[in-house]
Amino acid sequence: MTHRTVKSLADAEKPEDLFRGQWQHNRTSVLDEYKPYLDQRWDEGCINAWKLWEQSVPLGYRGSYGRVSAYLREKHTSPRPVTAQPLAPRVVTRWILSRPETLTEIEQLRLKAVLANCPGLDGLTGHVWSFARMLTERQGERLPQWLDAVRQDDLPGLHTLAVDIDRERDAVIASLTLPWNSGAAEGHVNRIKMLKRQMFGRAGFGLLRKRVLFAP
Repeated sequence: MTHRTVKSLADAEKPEDLFRGQWQHNRTSVLDEYKPYLDQRWDEGCINAWKLWEQSVPLGYRGSYGRVSAYLREKHTSPRPVTAQPLAPRVVTRWILSRPETLTEIEQLRLKAVLANCPGLDGLTGHVWSFARMLTERQGERLPQWLDAVRQDDLPGLHTLAVDIDRERDAVIASLTLPWNSGAAEGHVNRIKMLKRQMFGRAGFGLLRKRVLFAP
């Protein structure tokens, strides 16, 4: 044990001080997912720990009241602002690419807060969900309307996608409308590639042909 460690333990005024540092900073908690909601309610003027704990339970929180109380006490006593860690981009991406009805209530609240602070991302999310409905509900006739809506928003990335789709508009509308697809053909192509790789490039066309015809 180093002199610095001994001194930090000796200077601790309360038990919580013994666990400060890198280990505690990186430690995850069941409360992490609900901290943005607590931050929002705190900013709205609700600082009663018991009430906030009761409001968090219907949202899916299964932790103890003590965790909520400790977090709010830290917000109240810390000289620096205490807030939840920023969301990872991959988390927000997963929420946007998920069906809205499959998100938990707390995920919906957090996504709503993110979109409220980023109009561009809000517009992008609307277009993603609209395209997903066209795809899953076979509504290809709505594609021209979707393209017009995309062009009206200041989203350069989507504009590029819209141009590419517009070049093959008839084919894309057909793919979003008709029940047929090229899945079977793609499956056979992948199977042939797999058989070819298995032979390590050491066999000619004759053997490959026989394997394609007779391999299970």
